[in-house]
Amino acid sequence: MTAPTLIFGWGNPSRGDDALGPLFVEHFAELVARHPEWGGIDFLTDFQLQVEHALDLQGRQRVLFVDATLDAPTPCSLTRIEAARDDSFTTHAMSPQAVLEVFVDIDDGEPPPCWLLAIRGERFELGEELSAGAVAALQAALFQAADWIGRRHEV
Repeated sequence: MTAPTLIFGWGNPSRGDDALGPLFVEHFAELVARHPEWGGIDFLTDFQLQVEHALDLQGRQRVLFVDATLDAPTPCSLTRIEAARDDSFTTHAMSPQAVLEVFVDIDDGEPPPCWLLAIRGERFELGEELSAGAVAALQAALFQAADWIGRRHEV
């Protein structure tokens, strides 16, 4: 059975702060286990977004994409995203907006409401440890997502 909410974090755990997406999912899943009032939530992690991930959006009422980035304001930002065919559409790693566009193309309909939780990272080199700033940003992102998940009226 497909849960109404999907939380999807991506990144490479071997590349320092790039691990923030999968780490977020791991920690948030533990938090969700203590809050049954938040309803059904599925979790997904991967190294990068792919065309096939559009299928994971089917049957959802809302989706939260989570990624680490140098471009986010400190500690994180939460923004509503829409389907868009961008430069990543034909590359190996896609943006969440491009995944939504694939959903539109294959499902012939609108994707579920989606948000991007961008967590500020500092170090992304292979073999790096998680930075102190990323640890603090992760905690802030968990708090922000808990607030988001509790606001069912925004679906």
